[in-house]
Amino acid sequence: MPTFEESLKKLEIIVDQLEKGDMPLENSLKLFEEGVALSAVCKEELETAEGKVQLLIRQRDGALKTEKFPADKSS
Repeated sequence: MPTFEESLKKLEIIVDQLEKGDMPLENSLKLFEEGVALSAVCKEELETAEGKVQLLIRQRDGALKTEKFPADKSS
């Protein structure tokens, strides 16, 4: 299974190829489908990583407390 970085790089290559618009429709559709699948994989990995990110909050008594990093749902 490719890493997140490898999947993202492949997705960037696919986007570049599709933007050129110089390939047959059938090839473009295959690349588009591959891109959609890679995008889903990247999104899932990002969501997993987001769930693991935590903030350390210093409380008034000086103790540290961990909290989940707030997700920005506005985008």
